[in-house]
Amino acid sequence: MQTIKIFDTTLRDGEQSAGVNLNFSEKLEIAKQLERLNVDIMEAGFPAASKGDFSSVQKIAQTIKNCSVTGLARAVISDIDAAWEALKDGAEPRLHTFLATSPIHREYKLKMSKEEVIHTAVETVKYAAKKFPIIQWSAEDASRTELPFLAEIIEKVIQAGARVINIPDTVGYGTPQEYGAIFKYLKENVPSINKVSLSTHCHDDLGMAIANSLAAVENGATQVEGTINGIGERAGNAALEEFAVALHIRKDYYQASTRLNLHEISRTSSLVSKLTGMIVPANKAVVGKNAYAHESGIHQDGVLKEKTTYEIISPDLVGFQSNSLVLGKHSGRHAFKNRLDELGLNIPEENIKPLFSAFKDLADRKKEMTDEDLVALVLEEELSKEERFYELIHLQIQYGTNQVPTATVTLSGADKEVIQEAGTGAGSIEALYNTLEKCVEGSINLLDYRIQSVGAGRDALAQVYVKLKYLGIETSGRGLAQDVLEASGKAYLNAVNRVIYLKEKEGKQEVSLT
Repeated sequence: MQTIKIFDTTLRDGEQSAGVNLNFSEKLEIAKQLERLNVDIMEAGFPAASKGDFSSVQKIAQTIKNCSVTGLARAVISDIDAAWEALKDGAEPRLHTFLATSPIHREYKLKMSKEEVIHTAVETVKYAAKKFPIIQWSAEDASRTELPFLAEIIEKVIQAGARVINIPDTVGYGTPQEYGAIFKYLKENVPSINKVSLSTHCHDDLGMAIANSLAAVENGATQVEGTINGIGERAGNAALEEFAVALHIRKDYYQASTRLNLHEISRTSSLVSKLTGMIVPANKAVVGKNAYAHESGIHQDGVLKEKTTYEIISPDLVGFQSNSLVLGKHSGRHAFKNRLDELGLNIPEENIKPLFSAFKDLADRKKEMTDEDLVALVLEEELSKEERFYELIHLQIQYGTNQVPTATVTLSGADKEVIQEAGTGAGSIEALYNTLEKCVEGSINLLDYRIQSVGAGRDALAQVYVKLKYLGIETSGRGLAQDVLEASGKAYLNAVNRVIYLKEKEGKQEVSLT
């Protein structure tokens, strides 16, 4: 029974999903949860991409101690230097560097010959080996690369110091049989292949990311890359929760397992979904809300008699709770803190008092408090502290089928001044957002608006996700409340506050540099 290493790239490739824009606090919260999930390697970002990315990768590397933290770098010396500065304080710093190898990339993107590609790859790996104890080298678009050339360049980067070789199906083009055959070929035609670990990184453009990843394992891969919920560029990456559970359920066939704490899967999936604003489809394997639901009478009858008739995965295996009702308005602070600890939300003692106060306020209005409510409440309170420049004090919406929707809002401004405005719109949300735009300086372009309930029932919390462009910056925001309109207003202001925070941070950095 071999153990397959899990390389999580939710914070790098996952964040490249269209519309996803995580701030530092959100990235750190996801990183801590990935550590609880027990991933082997965590790709925290692309340090050379921006100051923000560099800072996030650096802080995550300094914080996470139970897994290896890595960062992405192009085959460029300055990228490698930036990655080292960001990662050098980590428990096991490693570099993930890449260079395209396929004919189409060599001709149109790199405009380089085979010899030039090999030279660049070898020299940058040699340079990185002077700094990093572990170097992972990726042949971008490997699945569309000529196999003899792929074998040649891999042999040379191994000799240069690479310890992990990644064979990405970058555009999701491969089929399981073809992709598995690449690994088999490399095992047979690269002389030094036994000195390194082989890794797989599959995209889901044709819906075969998991099948291809499993095919790679069957043919010698000992590391699998992917993201939580399968998020990522275009159609996304291999969903790590699906891969890990597939190995667990079918270990009789694959004779392989992972070190993941499978009981943390549901919580990790939910956290990533909430913070990215990417809703998990109900029919999603392993973590979808319908994954363990049985509608058909025949299925229900079978499950009642013996669960394994139609249920090959136990909901408990991946952390789904059959009954999550644990707290209410009469619960005490100790019980509240204890339940947060059980949920993996290790909140510092000094932050418990305001959180407990917010919990009691919500519990007074809400009939049932579930674990999902608690997680949403904590994330709402904890992740928005540093960004409250504008805060919603009062909101009133007038709406009728024969009336013009009108919104009246009162805000607390950056200097605690009171701001009041009124406005109209074609609907309640438009009236609210037109009014809020009057309250802040500069025009705002709303790019996306989504709403979902937290839990079920008439008193369920509403969670709103928005994406907007303000002061030339695209950003996202989230809001949580029992009332949809209040949640919408909070999400809008959360996004505006993020932009102001970024602008202020950039200003301070520029002052410190002069």
